[in-house]
Parts: sequence; structure tokens; C-alpha cells
Amino acid sequence: EQNEQNGQDEDKTLEKSYDLEYSVAFYNLPHQNRIRDIKTNKIGHLMSICGTVTRTSEVRPELLYGKFICQECKVEVPNVEQQFKYTEPTMCQTPTCSNRIAWALKIDESKFTDWQRVRIQENPNEIPTGIILRHEMVEKAKPGNRCIFTGTPLVIPDITQLGVPGIGQEMQRDARNSRAKSDGISNGVSGLKALGVRDLSYKISFLACTVHNVDSRVDDLNTLIDPDEIEENYEVYLQKLNEDERLEIVSMSQKDDIFQNLISSISPNIFGHEIIKKGILLQLLGGVHKKTPEGINLRGDLNVCIVGDPSTSKSQFLKYVCQMHPRAIFTSGKASSAAGLTAAVVKDEESGDFTIEAGALMLADNGICAIDEFDKMDISDQVAIHEAMEQQTITIAKAGIHASLNARTSILAAANPIGGRYNRKLSLRQNIAMSAPIMSRFDLFFVVLDECKPKVDQMIAEHIVGTHRKGDENVNPPFSTESLQRYIHFARTIKPKVSPESKRLLIEKYKELRLNDATGAARNSFRITVRQLESMIRLSEAIAKAHCDLEIKPEYVNEAAKLIEQSIIHVCHDDVDIGYEDNDDDAMEVENGTNYSRPSHRISWKIPHEEYERIKDKILKRIYETEFKSCTEDDLEVLFMEHRESVMENEEDINIERKRFKSLLNNLLEKWLQKVPKGYQPEGNEMEIDDNNEMAGDTDKADKEGEGDNNETISNEEYGYIIHPNVDISYLNENN
Repeated sequence: EQNEQNGQDEDKTLEKSYDLEYSVAFYNLPHQNRIRDIKTNKIGHLMSICGTVTRTSEVRPELLYGKFICQECKVEVPNVEQQFKYTEPTMCQTPTCSNRIAWALKIDESKFTDWQRVRIQENPNEIPTGIILRHEMVEKAKPGNRCIFTGTPLVIPDITQLGVPGIGQEMQRDARNSRAKSDGISNGVSGLKALGVRDLSYKISFLACTVHNVDSRVDDLNTLIDPDEIEENYEVYLQKLNEDERLEIVSMSQKDDIFQNLISSISPNIFGHEIIKKGILLQLLGGVHKKTPEGINLRGDLNVCIVGDPSTSKSQFLKYVCQMHPRAIFTSGKASSAAGLTAAVVKDEESGDFTIEAGALMLADNGICAIDEFDKMDISDQVAIHEAMEQQTITIAKAGIHASLNARTSILAAANPIGGRYNRKLSLRQNIAMSAPIMSRFDLFFVVLDECKPKVDQMIAEHIVGTHRKGDENVNPPFSTESLQRYIHFARTIKPKVSPESKRLLIEKYKELRLNDATGAARNSFRITVRQLESMIRLSEAIAKAHCDLEIKPEYVNEAAKLIEQSIIHVCHDDVDIGYEDNDDDAMEVENGTNYSRPSHRISWKIPHEEYERIKDKILKRIYETEFKSCTEDDLEVLFMEHRESVMENEEDINIERKRFKSLLNNLLEKWLQKVPKGYQPEGNEMEIDDNNEMAGDTDKADKEGEGDNNETISNEEYGYIIHPNVDISYLNENN
């Protein structure tokens, strides 16, 4: 019986030691207040506020109920409630003891809890207030999250620094006692004196009992997901939707023109700009985040830059994305510093320690950071976002803090060209004030020109006037904003994979981009690197997501390659003016006994720059295929005539094209071709040295004889053409 009784006592002890204590947490209040609604009349009332978290402190212990020991009579005073500052008993409970100041905290029998201070803001123009979290609510809110806090406003003393409980107060108290005893003055009533003058100022804070993340659904979709968990994530998202929403998404995904309807639903208040809307849609969908076996993350987010003249709706696109996306940050490049974009190390006003305050890119983690006036940023500030745009991390090494923080964000930038207007005669690189590393990190570039076109101006004016008259009734997009948001969230759960056919097509398209870059057609505009291949993969994945397809089809790759060609390669070039002399009628005339030749008439022939590049490449390739042996003028003329066969209908057209060919050949002789004697061998240096005089003599002879009518005949028979030694022929070798 005694053993059973001892066992029962042990069970009671275990039950008592494992008693759970719950903290009351209210949530889902019907009304949400703004931060500016927190006034003194709300103190003590239960309310919910919504704001964006900008800074969180580390989790610290907070003394809730302290057990104090009187240092004079050793009596214990339990459950002394703390009023947001270290609070001691006012007076000893023993009738014979008059102790008021000599107290010791018994830490092992006092009650502590976790607490955290969260700073939130409603908008950048409003002074942020503070939120106090306790118990299980700590570490629920991260910087950048939009959260709903349920709790009550409080008035607390404005204490700038909190010391260790009991230590700092005792040191101040001992100092006061020593001064009082030395002066022979008693303390008397020490109420206000114990608080101190600085504690008489108070501030309103908010004690939250519940934190609810508004963007929890979005965060679940944007996190890195294991490919094996695709189906589970897909089902989790569908469970969060009601039956009507699920049916709507299924019906939308089964439409044949779903991609075009999604594009038309992006920013419907802006007229036209279909290609920009397509790029923004793909940026909202994003690619697939991947991780290498070494643990290196490969970004799946798309970076887009819009370059254009003023009043071309660049900022309107940025505002629309920030309004539509639940986690988007809008900032201006001119008013943003490197620390404001990435992260800053600041001194905590309470603990005095250095903490990291999130910048715009960290606040937009798993979202979009829209940067307006990107070209107005200083070069040093642009360098600060290099790492965030490619590696999607921000590394801080300041004030003894070394940390690598996540910045998994897509950047949507808007920039004005140099001088305010886009110069079509210059390349994209020469039109914007950006460095080459920054430009290579953007997946898409869109150039918007303010051109004077009467029909387009008429349609734009009607659209704007109709919007001012009728408002939203003037716009009728295929899908509403809410439906578009749900569909995009649903599409982001899809993780498409590259098919074998798409793999081969991706490689082929990348080689074409590299070849076009090497030929000089886009050399001054943008250097094609492996990053453009990765951009093509991400764009193909985003297009597959738009179609709710688990496999990347070849047509998606073609669409992605077309986007890259339009945004990067397409640079406006002036037409190449290749004039030729019309000297058919050069009969001799006699006037006043003087013979003279009638001056020939020069006819201008402007050929598009792209056409000029194609003809030039064909000629260079034909000479290259002869293993650097010279090609005669007749061979090159046949090649030119075959290329221009579609524009020749009669003998007159043939004669005109022959004259154009001779003019083109003279143009290529300036920097692409070299005229040499027939049978010239570039490998034989001895031949070049020995026959130098003979070659010079032949050249002089040809010049003298060429003054007559037989110049062309002699040139065709005795001379050939080779590639100029200064021409880079590596791309010809690759294409061959």
C-alpha cells in the first residue's frame, strides 16, 4: 500500500509538472483597422490592423510575473506583474519591515515568456508603429509579409534601453542610496523619483495575440518545391479554393486561346503594347526554381526592363503589377540607395545591438520589385543589385554581421533613354545608361517608341477619352483581376519539364542567336551569352505554365526565342545606301570645238541593313568554302543574281541588278573583301614576296588598261576576291 501511495504521488507530481498553459489568441475579426486608426480612444479595445512588416527583432525572454525576496527580512513576494518594465513590489508585506527598495529577483521561480517586436508600416509616408508578440506568435512574421495583427493598443513607457532584469536597476538604486546617505537626506516618497523623468513620456504600441499572414497562399506557391512533391502542392492549392473557383480555373485552362486572353487581361486600361503585356504575364508566372546536386539554386524568376520615350505608359505597367501582385514593392531609382534596395545594418534602439533592416529587394522576396527611373540610379547603386538579380541572395558583411539573405524576387524596371528620346540610329546599349553586366541580367528588354501614326493616335485618344467618360465600363477584359490572380497562382504550381524535341530546339535557337551576334548585326546592341539561353528556358517554362502544360512543347520554345529576338536583337539600323553610276549614255559631245564626256548620273539604291548583312554573309561564306582561294567576280555575281532572282522579271531588271552588284562589290572592298591576282595563295609567303613587283606591275597595267571600256573584262579574267585579313571569320567556321 505504501508503494502504491508513493507511485500515486509520483504520478501527481508528473501531472503537475507537465501541465500545459494556453495563451488566448483571437483572430478573424469582422473589421480590420488601418494603422492610422490607432488612437487613444482605442486603448484597451480588441481590434485588428493590417500592415507590412519592415523589421523584426530577435526573440528575447520577457519577465511576466516575478518572485522577489526582501533582502532585509527574506520574505518572498510571488506573482508580481510586470508593466512592460522591470517592476518591483512597492513595499514589503511584513508588518515589521519597511523595505521598499532592497529586492532580489528569484529567477528560477519567476515566469518568463518569449517576446518579439515587429515594426510594420502602412505606406512609406506613414510613421511606423510597433507590434509586440508573445508566446507562440513569435517568429510568425517575416520582413516583407503582409500580416493581420489582432490585439489591443497599449500605452507603455518610452524606455529607450532595457537592461538585464534586476541588474541595471540595482546599480542605479545603489548610486542614489549612496548619494542620499552622504548628503544626510532621506528618500521619502520615491514614486516619481523611482520612475525617472525620462519614463514620464509614453508611446502607443500594439500588443498582438494573433498574427495571420495575408500572403500565406502566395508564399506556399513561391517557395522552392521538390519536383517529387508537385502533385501534393497542386492538390493543396486546389483544396484552398471553393467549388466555383475550381470550375472556373478548369474552364479557363481548357480554352484554346487562353494565352491570348491572359495577355489581353493584363493592364486592360493601357491601349496596345501587346508584347509588353506578354512579357509581364510571363514574369508573373515565372520559370521553375531548380537546385543543382551541389546545392546551388538556379533562379526561375524573370527580370524585365522597359525602355522608352516619355508618356509611353512605362510607369503605369509598374503600378499595375504592384497593385495586382500581393507581394510587390514599388520604388524609384533616383530616390533609392544601395542599402535601401538591398539591406541596411542599423542599431537597435532598445538593445543597442546592430540588426539588419530589410531593403526593397528583401521585402519583395517571392514577389516583384518594380524600380522606376532605373537609368537615374548611380552606378554604385546598380552594382549593389548584381548579386540579387542573378544569385537571388544579398550578402551583408558590416558591423560584425556576416549573413546571406534571400532576395528571390523578379525585377521589373522602367528606364528612359539618354537625352529623353530613343535614338533609332544608335544601338540599345548606346541609348540607355546601364552597364553591360546589368543588361545581361535582364531576360527581356522592351523598347517603346513614341511615333507619330495618325491611326494609332486616333485609337489611343478614343481609348483614353472613353476611360475618362465611362471608367471601368470602357474596358472589358476577357478575365477579371480576381480570376486572373487565381489562375496565375494556380499556374505557378505547375512545374513543366523540357521534352527531348524542345531540348534540341533550344540548342538550335541559342546557336542562331550566337551566330547573329557574331555577324555584327547585333554586336553593338547586346552580347548574347549563356544567360540568354537560360532566359529562353525560363520563358518556355512560363509559357507552358500559361497553357497548364506539364511538358515544354517546341512551339513554346519558338515563342520564347521570338520574344528574345524582338527584345534584344531587334535594333533599328539605317538602310545601307549603295549607289551606282548610270553611265550607259556616255557619248562624246562637241560644243564650241571642245570634246568632253557627259558626267554619269548616280542612282541611289538603299538596301535594308538586314538584307545587306545576308548578302554579305553569303559572299563571305562562298569564299570561305573555297578554302581561302580567291573567287572570281563572275562567281560572286551568279551568287548575287540567285539571291535577287525574285525581283527580276525582264532583261532591264537584270541589267539593273548587275550594276547594283558591282556597286555592292565596291562597297564590300572597303572592309570585307580584298582584290588579288588570280591564283593567289595566302599560305605562300615566298610567292607574295617574289611576285610582289610582278603583282604591282599587273595592278598598274590593269589600272592603265582599265581606263578604257575593257576594265571589267580584264578584272574578271585576271583578278579574284578573298576575305580581308582583318575580318573575324570564326562565326563562318562555326556555321560551316
